[in-house]
Amino acid sequence: MTNDAMAWTSSDLPSFTGRTVVVTGANSGLGLAEATQLARVGAKVVLAVRDTAKGEKAAASIDGDTEVRRLDLADLASIRTFAEEWTGDIAVLANNAGVMNVPEARTADGFEMQIGTNHLGHFALTTLLLPHITDRVVTMSSMMHRGGRIDLADLNWEHRSYNRVAAYGQSKLANLMFSLELQRRLAAAGSTVRSLAAHPGYASTNLQTRTGNPVFDLGGRIGNKVIAQSAEAGAWPMLFAASQDLPGGSYVGPDKLNETRGYPALAGRTARASDLTMCAKLWDLSEELTGVSFGG
Repeated sequence: MTNDAMAWTSSDLPSFTGRTVVVTGANSGLGLAEATQLARVGAKVVLAVRDTAKGEKAAASIDGDTEVRRLDLADLASIRTFAEEWTGDIAVLANNAGVMNVPEARTADGFEMQIGTNHLGHFALTTLLLPHITDRVVTMSSMMHRGGRIDLADLNWEHRSYNRVAAYGQSKLANLMFSLELQRRLAAAGSTVRSLAAHPGYASTNLQTRTGNPVFDLGGRIGNKVIAQSAEAGAWPMLFAASQDLPGGSYVGPDKLNETRGYPALAGRTARASDLTMCAKLWDLSEELTGVSFGG
């Protein structure tokens, strides 16, 4: 660690030699930054990506032990195939991939694209891979969870007028609630596996400029240049949560400017994100929608 215990960066990562880490969405942005640093400290990093050609290009830029496997989080069949073909231990599952503020669209299974990819896809993946996970699951949320609300009666925006920003906020709130409920279930089952969450603050990635809306994309490009910290710094909270001795249920984000940038530290969450009754209800609905159940 550095002299200032709070000034943690990826240079403070401990050795991951002999450990396997799966990073979803690792071909660019935060995921690539995370994969690069984990490989640097000896991890075998599996880049779980939808486009394997882009994944192979990303892997070629990483100095270390990497493997590329296809995973489309917007397709339950792809998720099941990934899990069924997995053998061996996974020390850390980094649920990093996501889409942001995209136009209304449906996944292969008919889910609204943002809740389907960001939450339901990772929910199914995590639950199916749990028998292989030995240390922890870290799920990426966002400051945008603060504006999110879970509509259990219309999670997939089938009856409401679609609002891409609200849909993104719902998906990021769902990520945080999933992480907390997973920890509760793991503890109740007597498991030593931990579930944690992280958020990157405002980090410069391609998420902000691939919304399908020219106005949103322009705002994203400006924000990335003027306000955002680098993707490398945005990856620190995920890396901190993946490597430090934190209690299950912890949530990590940047420590400065209302959590938009800085060094990793424990982050704040809304009362909605800590509503254990709603967390359990969202879990039950997620099992129903995906056909994947805890311990089953």
